[in-house]
Amino acid sequence: MSAIGGEIARAVGLGCLAVAILLFLGLLLVIGGALFLSEWLLGSMGWALLHGSLLFPALALAAVLAAIGIGGGRLAAWLGLALLIGLGIAIVLGLHLLNQAYSALGDAVIPGVDPAFRTIVAGMVTGAIVIGLLSLLPAIRIGGGFGVLVLIAGLVVGVALGAFTAITFDWQPAVGLGLSVAYLAWIGLMIVDVARSGVDTEALKNRFTPRVTIDTFKETLEWLKKRMPRGNES
Repeated sequence: MSAIGGEIARAVGLGCLAVAILLFLGLLLVIGGALFLSEWLLGSMGWALLHGSLLFPALALAAVLAAIGIGGGRLAAWLGLALLIGLGIAIVLGLHLLNQAYSALGDAVIPGVDPAFRTIVAGMVTGAIVIGLLSLLPAIRIGGGFGVLVLIAGLVVGVALGAFTAITFDWQPAVGLGLSVAYLAWIGLMIVDVARSGVDTEALKNRFTPRVTIDTFKETLEWLKKRMPRGNES
């Protein structure tokens, strides 16, 4: 029996080793493939790290939402919308549309600024105005010192965003940024969806409550009570 037990333990150990090797191979193919594709398609392995750090949390969030009852159709719809947003960002950056718009705006409004800095200055001013106006309403609602901080933060973000979008991008970084924005947008859309619609706690409770079993048990108990002699009803 001791020899047989040793052989069983050896076989189990070797089987676990084989499973571990296969799991390692799967991880190697996924991670290595992502790094290779990022280097080949986007020009840098860093995109794989960035996209992975955004995509996996998004998938984890989608799994949690699906577990608590959010329909897969809604999650897929938000993913489709996020991919469209990312595609739009990639096209705008790849075609240098914002850079050309800032350049034309700078030539028309601030012609006295050095041409080397005119486009980026126009982008910073435009970003500050647009994001500042978007942050004005929540700043008014919050009011007080926090409202002022929200407005200032919006202006700072607008300046930084305007300067960043004034840069001319090749197609590789434009697509990489578009995918990054798409993953972030998917996370944001799922969070906003849950915040607006909430979670149906009653339906979630019913999913984990054995109603059929409980009802069947009650019916069986009542049936037994009716057929038991009165002296044994206790």
